[in-house]
Amino acid sequence: MYIADAVDMSCLNDASYDFVMSSNNLEHIANPIKALKEFVRVLKYGGCVIVLVPMKDRTFDHRREYTSFEHILEDYRNDMQETDLTHLPEILELHDYELDPPAGGPENFRKRSMLNYENRCLHHHVFCEDSLRKIFEYLNLEVIGLDECGGNYRIIGRKG
Repeated sequence: MYIADAVDMSCLNDASYDFVMSSNNLEHIANPIKALKEFVRVLKYGGCVIVLVPMKDRTFDHRREYTSFEHILEDYRNDMQETDLTHLPEILELHDYELDPPAGGPENFRKRSMLNYENRCLHHHVFCEDSLRKIFEYLNLEVIGLDECGGNYRIIGRKG
């Protein structure tokens, strides 16, 4: 068993896995391209990355705008760290607390969010089909599937 942060899976060897699956995880990562590069690094040639991220219209993020690919790429180029709270004001303003009872209301959610690096409760980014496709293409992953799966976007890419 390995326990590692998605943006640093250096405990895993290059090209050692047939597939990597991330379910409802990528939105909690401040630098998703950095994490996906790690996923690709550990994949064998021909291996697949499978990612599921929530569709905003079905979550407490429904009031937020989709995060553009350009923004996600800028975060990567600026080496955004997982301690980043850049999106916190937007999240706190637009979060639908009625759809997120465990948040405990605005004040409890704000307190918990200030410790995001420890608990990873925030959705840094809100993904759409276009941004997911562009990220995979940027990483030279052949998109072999992009659809809806149980309230999530599911994208499958093959390392070529």
